Amino acid sequence: MNAVPESDDTRLTVVDEAAAGERLDSYLARTFADLSRSRLKVLVKAEQVTVDGRTVAQPNYRIKAGEAIQAVIPEPLDADPQPEDIPLNVVFEDDHVIVIDKQAGLVVHPGAGNWSGTLVNALLHHCGDSLSGIGGVRRPGIVHRIDKDTSGLLVAAKSDLAHHSLSEQFADHGRNGPLERAYTALVWGVPEPHRGTIDTYIARSPHNRLKMAVVRAGGRHAITHYQTESLGGFANGLGARVTCRLETGRTHQIRVHMAHIGHPLIGDPEYGQGFRTKIKKLPKNAQIAIESFDRQALHANLLVFSHPVSAEIMRFESDLPTDLTNLFHTLTEI
Repeated sequence: MNAVPESDDTRLTVVDEAAAGERLDSYLARTFADLSRSRLKVLVKAEQVTVDGRTVAQPNYRIKAGEAIQAVIPEPLDADPQPEDIPLNVVFEDDHVIVIDKQAGLVVHPGAGNWSGTLVNALLHHCGDSLSGIGGVRRPGIVHRIDKDTSGLLVAAKSDLAHHSLSEQFADHGRNGPLERAYTALVWGVPEPHRGTIDTYIARSPHNRLKMAVVRAGGRHAITHYQTESLGGFANGLGARVTCRLETGRTHQIRVHMAHIGHPLIGDPEYGQGFRTKIKKLPKNAQIAIESFDRQALHANLLVFSHPVSAEIMRFESDLPTDLTNLFHTLTEI
């Protein structure tokens, strides 16, 4: 297997016997190790890859020995979002990565209804030209996300090398490396058993396309490990503090999984509506505290990954923000 750059943006490789039968996208990812598999898959689907002169747009195409594969690699897209001077809580930063303790209410990247005022806009202002562009126009530097109304730790890539490494680590979900993510959640009720694993498939809800749901088939595999920290619960057993560790990273995963086992997050407007009647069972001060809490009670408190360059294990922890701390104390004092 020998990849030879043909020009600045075109690369040529000839498949050897050992690689015969491999998927096209995985072969390209191994051959062009400076590019992520996800980016190469996009290029294949965009008809930027040819095999023996014919366009192949299927990433799962099985390659054959002797085939000549040519890939056109365009320069990473410039980030269209404009830099904005939005305050950031920077936990760590070097030439390759930046770790942010994100405040609740901040959208990670531009999208429908949020074309400005996002973390990406803030990173563009803070990092300038050093932010990796591999993520595309709307997501420069972004390798993972947390919900707008979830607070806590998030890492972004400042170099293309870092983007490739971090993307691979998050795609592996810590199965073969040090990646680890943990969240603190305040939930309705006290989970029984106090610790366990939620192993399901998650997809768009057939009843509401804006929500995710546990499905029997056709979804993406999702695994969450949970442990109840306040074993006696709080608010007279109406709630508990739980640590959730992700083995996969699906949209709304913790919110969907905790609701699935009957313990949705306090304050969750999408998945906890059925528990709002429990508020009436609380003392007046607790009712006011919950009703004035305008987000899901979820905080990304732990992030561990391998540094893309030094391979040093980077471990970051974040205390609960003031709003969650105050809510927890109010419910504990009942």
